[in-house]
Amino acid sequence: MTSRNAATTKQRILEHAQRQFAQNGYAATTVKGVADAAGVSPNLITRYFGGKEGIFLAATRVEIPVSNSFDGNRSELGSRLAASIVERWFGAPEEDPLLVLQRASGERPEAAEALAVFLDTNSLQPLYHYLRDSGLDDADARARAAAIDAFVLGVSTRRRVLRSELGDPAELQTWLSTTIQRLTDG
Repeated sequence: MTSRNAATTKQRILEHAQRQFAQNGYAATTVKGVADAAGVSPNLITRYFGGKEGIFLAATRVEIPVSNSFDGNRSELGSRLAASIVERWFGAPEEDPLLVLQRASGERPEAAEALAVFLDTNSLQPLYHYLRDSGLDDADARARAAAIDAFVLGVSTRRRVLRSELGDPAELQTWLSTTIQRLTDG
């Protein structure tokens, strides 16, 4: 028997929306398709989220705890960041709201803006502060943070958005770790 719990239903809809936006992009995802996958009426999506735009915005809320990557010595930053990245990319890629934002950023200006704000707030700025606080001067910390941020976004775009194969997780983690550390060390 299906529960009539609104919070549970809303969460189920959101999970199916995340999966469909991640797999199909914004244009190919429909309210009806999400509703069918979630086993609900399309009217519920309108009621809970206001329609396609609302469910998209809810499905692309991204939270990534980055603080763990910045705990420790700068000499091991590449290793910590690479482990976090590979865990995310191989964890549940079909439901990753960050992947949804990346894929939709070419179709939707608000997705591109949301992605830029997310990356600035959760990647670039914390990385800059970490590097500066670890002894780099302001300009060097800013430049290295920007290089690492651009590198990770580029790899993510190439391997996830353009749907190239991610490859072997251990090999990818080693390569990311080495490259990020080189960018960190200058």
